[in-house]
Amino acid sequence: QVQLVESGGGLVQPGGSLRLSCAASGSIFSIYAMGWYRQAPGKQREMVARIISDSSAIYTDSVKGRFTISRDHAKNTVYLQMNSLNSEDTAVYYCNADVDVFTNRIRRGNYWGQGTQVTVSS
Repeated sequence: QVQLVESGGGLVQPGGSLRLSCAASGSIFSIYAMGWYRQAPGKQREMVARIISDSSAIYTDSVKGRFTISRDHAKNTVYLQMNSLNSEDTAVYYCNADVDVFTNRIRRGNYWGQGTQVTVSS
């Protein structure tokens, strides 16, 4: 199986920045895509950003121009650089990955991290 471990969340003032990291480990053959999702209290989970193995990335409209997703393939890690944060960015952020996994064969699976809290407040 695959484990996704997130870090980098915390409390930041409006206009500030944070960088989230998510490192994947386990019986990984390769990672096709990694992404970040978030869920605010009382709201549905939404996709924030996603990046595919060829570095093609997509973003939800509300973060375009402020957030940047990137991958370090050698470290099986995805990052989310978050700038110009505002209160609407407050949420639990979850890492997600589409992974080709070694069991008795290579199999594609989808995995989630445990989530990391981002709070934007003065």
